[in-house]
Amino acid sequence: MPTTASFRGITIRLYPDDHLPLHFHAFYGDSEAMIDINALTSIAGGLPPAQLREVLAWAGRHQADLVDRWQRCQNHQPVPRIPHP
Repeated sequence: MPTTASFRGITIRLYPDDHLPLHFHAFYGDSEAMIDINALTSIAGGLPPAQLREVLAWAGRHQADLVDRWQRCQNHQPVPRIPHP
């Protein structure tokens, strides 16, 4: 599973051959949430509130990048990391 980004203890991953809707998995410690890329909402699991806010804000800034990475991952192409400033 490609790690697409990591910042402040949060790891963002995509899974090949994953189901719709377009989404990514965000990990923080023992917590995991699935985030819908188009709606920018948590659709499963959960993160602590502060980390969820940070993940959603980050995803909003990188929405087009996430769509691109999700499509690449589903097509088994290389998935470049998204830099976090």
